[in-house]
Amino acid sequence: MLAADHFLAGPVLGIETSCDDTAVAVVVGGHVWTNRVSSQIPIHQRFGGVVPEVASRNHLQSILPTIETALRDVGLEGPDLAGIAVTNRPGLMGALLVGVQTAKTLALAWDVPLIGVHHIEAHCWAAMMAPPGTDRGAKQWSQPELPALALAVSGGHTSVFRVDGPGQSMVLGETLDDAAGEALDKFGKLLGLPYPAGPHVDRAARQGQSDRFRLPKGLKNRRDLAMSFSGLKTAGRQTIERVRAEGLDPAEHLADLCASYQLAAVTQLVDTTMRAARQYDLKDVIVAGGVAANSLLRHTLALRCEEQERRAWLTPRPYCTDNGAMIAGLGSALLARDQLDDPLTLDAQPTVRATLKARKESRDRAQGRRPK
Repeated sequence: MLAADHFLAGPVLGIETSCDDTAVAVVVGGHVWTNRVSSQIPIHQRFGGVVPEVASRNHLQSILPTIETALRDVGLEGPDLAGIAVTNRPGLMGALLVGVQTAKTLALAWDVPLIGVHHIEAHCWAAMMAPPGTDRGAKQWSQPELPALALAVSGGHTSVFRVDGPGQSMVLGETLDDAAGEALDKFGKLLGLPYPAGPHVDRAARQGQSDRFRLPKGLKNRRDLAMSFSGLKTAGRQTIERVRAEGLDPAEHLADLCASYQLAAVTQLVDTTMRAARQYDLKDVIVAGGVAANSLLRHTLALRCEEQERRAWLTPRPYCTDNGAMIAGLGSALLARDQLDDPLTLDAQPTVRATLKARKESRDRAQGRRPK
């Protein structure tokens, strides 16, 4: 089976509005033809985090212009599309509704198939798409062999999955409390780093000594694949307070603090992932999500996979943070298997668990519409 055979041959529009980025992309046969993102980071920076109502209002302003730009990039009109894929779960309710209602309206207006996509599964599926720079005419490229193990780690989710195919993923373990990305962001915020703080922690840590401060590296004596980052968050805050109590300025020890904290978070992620790979005897290991861009996580996971004779698949950095390409990519794969949603009934599901259930059969086809 060629890599491109996982995807629909025609162009699929992907729409992502689950949080604070309005992202739109067009994927053709597994190749990303355009990937547009309207970022709200400057807007939310002054609040130190995402304000849901503000995010929704800005999605409303940018969604149609971003779609128009993406279609103009590839020289297509709406009716030329083979399908529309949209994130409908999980995420912020207001933000999701903007994308879902827009996609439903356009699917009806343009008479093209529609598919709702699980945001976390799409992160994992990004590793299956043609890497940036691949010739658009290529039908084959390196991709994970399924079933594969996937670590999906971001500011809102931290889970380990077995991925058997599009729409066929099973959660093996997940965080019991906070997400790893949220823990990194909050620690950086305590140190006065700008929002989003996670990437700034990563950059500062490269200059620091990771053994300078001792921090907990996850749950002890557990046989399952559960993770927890609430204890690390508390220990990180206490460490900063202890530095101040000693009459020192945390800013002068920024690199060491970030390096020590980041090592603790990454160690738990990698240890859990590799334990899952051994338990389920999976040779291919995917790391996906916003935190997949973290340099220490990428390096450590690749090294551990090499030591255990497994293959590490590091999601290309442009597809780590929220983007429309991953939504279009998974949507293309689902549409290729005749899985559709009814544009009259598709809804937003903000609180759906990270657990993904296998689709044992194709969905009922909406009013006889099939992928073009």
